[in-house]
This record gives sequence, structure tokens and C-alpha cells, in this order.
Amino acid sequence: MAHNRVPVRHLVALSAGLLLLTACGSTSSSADNGRPAGPVVVATTTWEAALAKAAGATNVKVLVPAQVKHAPDYELKPSDLTAVAGADFVLYASFEPFAGRIKEAAGSKAKPVEVTLDNHRDATATEVTRLGAAFGTEQAAARWNTAFAAEYEKLARQVKAEWPAGKAPVVVTQTFTSWAADLAGVQPAGSYGPEAVTPAQLAELSAKKPQFVLENAGMSTGTVLPGSGAKQIDIVNYPGEGLDMLAVYRSAAEQLRKALSGS
Repeated sequence: MAHNRVPVRHLVALSAGLLLLTACGSTSSSADNGRPAGPVVVATTTWEAALAKAAGATNVKVLVPAQVKHAPDYELKPSDLTAVAGADFVLYASFEPFAGRIKEAAGSKAKPVEVTLDNHRDATATEVTRLGAAFGTEQAAARWNTAFAAEYEKLARQVKAEWPAGKAPVVVTQTFTSWAADLAGVQPAGSYGPEAVTPAQLAELSAKKPQFVLENAGMSTGTVLPGSGAKQIDIVNYPGEGLDMLAVYRSAAEQLRKALSGS
């Protein structure tokens, strides 16, 4: 029976080609497939998403569009729940009315992570560190926290420099904007919310003769202390589409500086 002879050089070339293909297949990453390396993170809002990004996550999807003024009012779509099911981590806040559906949709693959949404300096740094540990991006989270600390100190100095006559102003804050008073170096004289101010609260807070009211832009019901003479500043808690947490502090600092300086 005759045997077909294959030249040795052809066998060598074929072997080399198979090795090359094998090597290419073994070193492919999620980035090669059009998906950034790292865990897939689905966040209910830009606030959770920005914290995830600060912690080092690079593949982050947001369910509630940035233009929605009051995120808890958002109605989840079937596509949102599908995205949740395909995630590695799902970030949500306990006060969000759809938190239960989010956890249910996560199933057995996605890990639900409840996030504390609080823009006070220490709270933000703590959440970034915790998420970095969960994602395996501790170094990125530590670098962000270092940059955040430096930026916060700079902004706080700039705001304090605008105190009228060098004295701390009298301010009243909404429950979720007291962090902005901290940024200004001021102890609030009183607070209100998240419900609307009652007539009794109006009288009590007005009696403190506040110069400024730090209102929550995402939950605003209009003028908080009418007739008090206090200047109202609408503070935005949620980051925008860029998912930049630092931008939240920069924006608040700029508003505070302008208000305190009277410009």
C-alpha cells in the first residue's frame, strides 16, 4: 500500500501555526472581546456607579439615567433586570424602592452590594475602600482616596476663605446636604427633611436667623424658608453622566463660594 509523504518543512510550518493559534486563544482577555477587563458592575444610579468607578471598576453600567432628577422615582425596565442578571456585582441603596427587585434579579451569579450613599468625606472614602476590596482593585481605590483627600482639603480652604467677614455663616441644611456644610467648615444650626417643612419647623428654623439654606436639588419642593431672608443654595448629590465623584464636591464648593462671597 502506498504512503503519501508530507515534506518535513510542511509539518514544521503546520505545527508552528497550531502553536500560534493556541497561544492566541490562551492569552485572549475580556478587553480583546470588546469588554474592559475587570468585573461587570451594574449600579442603580450614577451615585453608586461613580463610587464604583472611584474604587477602580472600569466596566460599569447605570440603570437610572443621569437626567432623572429623583432617582428613586424611576421605573425599572425588563432590560434593566436583564443587565442585572448578567453582572458580577449589583450596587444599590437600601432606600431605593426597587432594591428588592434588584436583589431578586441578581440571581445566583451577580453579587448584590448595598451601598451607603452619603457624601460626607469619611463616608465616601470608606465606601470606595470597601468596594475596591470587593472588586479586587484595592490599589486603584487607594489612589483615588489619596487624590480625593487632597482635593477635599483644597476645596474646603477655598470655601472657608469666603466666609463673610471671616465668620462662619449660619446655615440650615436638608437631611442629605449636611455634607456640604461640612465642606464649608460650618456646623448647621438646624436641619429638615426629607419630608417637606411643616409650619412648626418653618417657625423654628426661621427663628435661628439662617443666612443660607442648603437644599437638596433632587428633592426640592421650592423655597424652604419663605420670608426668612435666607439665601437658598441647591446642592446636587448625584454625579452626572461622567460618573465623577470629585465633580460633585467641586460643584458644591463653587456654589458655596459664590453664595458666601455674595457674587
